[in-house]
Amino acid sequence: MNLVDRFLQYVKFDTQSDELTNMTPSTPGQMIFARHLKDELQRLGLSDITLDDNGYLMATLPSNLPAGAPKVSTVGFIAHLDTSPDMSGRHVSPRIVENYTGGDIELNASAGVVLSPEDFPELSKFVGQDLIVTDGSTLLGADDKSGVAEIVTAMQYLLEHPEIKHGDIRVGFNPDEEIGKGAHKFDVEQFGADFAYTMDGGDLGELEYENFNAAVARVTFAGRNVHPGYAKHKMINSMRIANQFVIMLPRWETPEHTEGYEGFYHLVGMEGTVESTTLTYIIRDHDRDRFERRKKELEHLARKINHEYPGCCTIDIKDQYYNMREKIEPVMYIVDIAKQAMLNAGVEPRVQPIRGGTDGAQLSFKGLPCPNIFAGGLNFHGRYEFVPIPSMHKAMQVIVEIAKIVGTGEYK
Repeated sequence: MNLVDRFLQYVKFDTQSDELTNMTPSTPGQMIFARHLKDELQRLGLSDITLDDNGYLMATLPSNLPAGAPKVSTVGFIAHLDTSPDMSGRHVSPRIVENYTGGDIELNASAGVVLSPEDFPELSKFVGQDLIVTDGSTLLGADDKSGVAEIVTAMQYLLEHPEIKHGDIRVGFNPDEEIGKGAHKFDVEQFGADFAYTMDGGDLGELEYENFNAAVARVTFAGRNVHPGYAKHKMINSMRIANQFVIMLPRWETPEHTEGYEGFYHLVGMEGTVESTTLTYIIRDHDRDRFERRKKELEHLARKINHEYPGCCTIDIKDQYYNMREKIEPVMYIVDIAKQAMLNAGVEPRVQPIRGGTDGAQLSFKGLPCPNIFAGGLNFHGRYEFVPIPSMHKAMQVIVEIAKIVGTGEYK
């Protein structure tokens, strides 16, 4: 099976994750997809294939180095099974736009959904290429089924080309990345790689070894409800106090006003009545000191609210993941390997910070250094998601080139 056919097959699996189920995997579709992949890896001829009850699938492409050759590092490639809960991933109906000529792409005529370079200027970079798009009613699932397809296809390619010498290669597919739990039950020791790469980036050439430090904060406001006709000096409206808290935060330090290394506070949920209101924030910053200050600022504002309304406000902040840069810098040669592999594949590396997180961040802190490499897709998590087919082929070639480089043992 070729790369494109494999990808088109994979996106048919409904694998949205769900943070409310408190299960691993969080949805049954992910395990169905994992079992399908397990069977496929067996047919291809990989070994040491394991699929645990939590949906973590691992396998080995054994070394084909000559007997007596010096031992080289075991490299891993990782992608996640789930798609974002932000939009439906059920009944995905992808379409290939051949030789894109520019201009608008009508995704769904009846709903008036159009993928336009006016809204998404990056489309213009792909004139002349074949693009895979949605039908305008679901996300596509290139995040991260393009990564899954690229890894599996690269393993197939290496098996079909034994003249390419490589050491042991481990592949891993995990659930629930989109809800921040992808690495939680990932057994790094069982995986057994010296270092790895997540194939979970976006546009062609992206190479990332820095990500946000991340936390989630839930701020709860207790009110007091009284009949509004007799409420003077008695009612405490928790929704109004929550609104007061929201506007106390700097308005320019939000996702819609930041880029690059700029951090933010992002209000992602608001639920309330007069009696009780809860705000949910995610806190993000690349710099660890600024990250800690952001958390302290939220606590400071909670104290200010409580000074005005004693006992009204409670806040719970939990760290989610940290910037993997501190774990990658001591082994920067693994970033250099990825850069060289991209150049070998005819791709210009674009090293940049992730304005988000990947499983690789948590895995790096669990002892598996794990930068992130492009998988080719754009506009993730929504109906305007698309992936240029040439970018997927380049990502697959980068995996093969990394295997070649590591196989030489001449990279440190």
